[in-house]
Amino acid sequence: MKILAICGSPRGKKSQTKALAGEVLKAAQAQGADVDMVDLSEARIEFCRACEACHQKPGCVLHDDANTILANVLNADGLVLASPVYLNQVTAQLKAVLDRSSHFVHCMRLRGKYLAVVTTSGGGGGAPVQAYLSNYANTVGAQCIGGVDAKSPLKPADVAAATALGKALVAAIQAKQQYPDQIKSMESQKQYFRKLITLHKDDWPYEYQFWSNQDWL
Repeated sequence: MKILAICGSPRGKKSQTKALAGEVLKAAQAQGADVDMVDLSEARIEFCRACEACHQKPGCVLHDDANTILANVLNADGLVLASPVYLNQVTAQLKAVLDRSSHFVHCMRLRGKYLAVVTTSGGGGGAPVQAYLSNYANTVGAQCIGGVDAKSPLKPADVAAATALGKALVAAIQAKQQYPDQIKSMESQKQYFRKLITLHKDDWPYEYQFWSNQDWL
């Protein structure tokens, strides 16, 4: 079982978000998971150019760390998305990675995977960001098991919550847990994208072929 955390904080080793995500991974590792973390403060990520090339053929025309990160996401069973709250949103670093995953959206590439969310802030306000990242999970086909939101500086209760989240993520993966409301939402989205992919089959040949191979058309 592989679990990957992506930390969107620009603060590197000083990041409270990274520390809290690390506690999630530590707990998951104690349950037998193979864990890894991507620190976006050390990555080179270009902005999506909306060229739609990723809908036409595999890969991205931009050559940077986003390609490796997204490939590692596909190879993971579980994903932890972690971000401090900046102006009621994820950081620009994390948003840039999510924008580069547009192919994941059309083809719901993370079906069968599970996601957990970590947010931190100086004064609260993590709920909208937690909701945004949970919605992202469903949009790309994953189920969100929940999250931990903490005010800086971290307190023992925050670490305990992160530990519980790591254990819950492993348990959900092992049990192949189902969240009916999320499944219903994803199936509705699948119906929508079936029409869209069929309509654009000549413009998006790679994604049309992917859907055909999945027997979703």
